[in-house]
Amino acid sequence: MTDKRAEWSAARSRTRMILEIVIVLALSLGQSAAYSIVAIFQRLTRTEALAEQTATINRPLADEQIFDLLYQLMGVAFALAPVALVLYLLWQPGRNPFRAIGFDLTRPGRDVGWGVLLAAVIGIPGILLYLAGNALGITVTIVPTALGTYWWTLPVLILAAARAALEEEIIVVGYLFTRLRELGWKPWAVIGFSAVLRGSYHLYQGFGPFVGNVIMGILFGLAYQRWGRVMPLVIAHFILDVLSFTGYALVASLIPGFLPGT
Repeated sequence: MTDKRAEWSAARSRTRMILEIVIVLALSLGQSAAYSIVAIFQRLTRTEALAEQTATINRPLADEQIFDLLYQLMGVAFALAPVALVLYLLWQPGRNPFRAIGFDLTRPGRDVGWGVLLAAVIGIPGILLYLAGNALGITVTIVPTALGTYWWTLPVLILAAARAALEEEIIVVGYLFTRLRELGWKPWAVIGFSAVLRGSYHLYQGFGPFVGNVIMGILFGLAYQRWGRVMPLVIAHFILDVLSFTGYALVASLIPGFLPGT
């Protein structure tokens, strides 16, 4: 009887964990992946080639400047709610969730160094892959920002970069790796699932970004597997997005019409 109760309890715990993962992903990047998959099919039904279509990442949310700012800030804040949720779910008596996934300030120098290196390793090939995909017609023209040139534009873009870095790396790597390991998944299965998920919610940008982000997911997964720290991944992701968002915004403001969407 005791063995059966233990088996039943273990099965129940496993089921609850699976449901927890499904709910977390449905509230965050799993939802984004579902919309992104539908979006790429919708793009393929259009008469224009993918390269002739655009995908705007940071878009205005209101015509009035003050309300656009408020909506942008609210969007960043509420997008971080699932991040707070997974940290809460990983919090157990005697276990600090920040320490558990390596999201702390115990190794600032090493984390920054590895983060910069990862950003360089991902960033340069990523640009070449995007250009090649766009030339081949399998990647849409990506517009990193279409926000107006207001006093708050650059700070909001930096916040958007921080939001993306925290949301993706803490949920898709830190949280997901922890839970899938607890479910008994093998390392390569965990890395593969995380990488494909990362690629899936970028599918709205075309097949090139899907492949690029799967590769990025594999590299980040291997790095996390080795270091056990999500902080270098957050730093690398933040650097990449800041350069992409703010660089585009600066060129758009200095040379109007030079970039797509300006």
